[in-house]
Amino acid sequence: MLGYLRQLHTSSGRVPSSKGYRFYVDGLIPPKPVSDEEKVLIDRWYRTRVKRIDEVFVETAKIISEVTKNVALVLAPQMTHAAFRCLQFLPLDDHRVITVLMTDAGFIENKIVEMPDGATFADFQRMAQVINHNLAGHTLSSIEPPQLKQIEDEIADTPLYESALEIIHRALDSGKRERLYLGGTTQLLAQPEFHDVEKVKETLLVLEEESLMKDVLHAHMGEGLEVTIGQENEDSHFQDSSIITATYHLDGELLGTIAVLGPTRMEYAKAMSLLEYMNKNLTEVVKRYHW
Repeated sequence: MLGYLRQLHTSSGRVPSSKGYRFYVDGLIPPKPVSDEEKVLIDRWYRTRVKRIDEVFVETAKIISEVTKNVALVLAPQMTHAAFRCLQFLPLDDHRVITVLMTDAGFIENKIVEMPDGATFADFQRMAQVINHNLAGHTLSSIEPPQLKQIEDEIADTPLYESALEIIHRALDSGKRERLYLGGTTQLLAQPEFHDVEKVKETLLVLEEESLMKDVLHAHMGEGLEVTIGQENEDSHFQDSSIITATYHLDGELLGTIAVLGPTRMEYAKAMSLLEYMNKNLTEVVKRYHW
């Protein structure tokens, strides 16, 4: 069959081309569903390792990678959907404090902040009380100027208020960003395609480019399961790889994407059935943490 096989080297045998793998994937009967044993294993994994919403996405990436033996990617939703719970400060030294911002969904943001000249840790504790009183229960995206004006009036100290404003703006900026979680990057080392050290380095560097990887996942963001094989990938970095993606929703709202990235000869049926299950299961797991 013309175009379905290719020869990598003159001395090597023929292997399926992207077209050949596409023919195979399109002809797959519905993949064998995830077994009851695997479902119990996944549920136990979440229940024993997850305490906060962000850990859901970290562990999801680990589960997918562990089962498929490929790289897993999870694009998590923006933190602005979550409601502000409280702000705390921890003393770092005489001039700096660590801010700890927590939301009702369990997201935690840690930042180091310089204290204004003349300010004390007690001043920052008072600032935290004012912010918590005015913002508790509000989503980060719903914070409005009147609330900030109330905080300014209650703090009654311009340098201290400017520090408070910086903290709030940092939280807003961070909350607007989707978060990307990777699992199993070391799985690459076990793949014959990546025995070339330079190729491994190149791939790992690409995976570290968060904005690039987000663009790749956004390009595959649609309904249901999507498989992109080898040369079908627009990004040249992944034209020797396949990407399987699935988007997950909550109450009809698109939250993010889960994906498997691996060689074109990956075990498609296993990866597809797992993503289908994780896609449905992830919504229920997220609900447990009061999204």
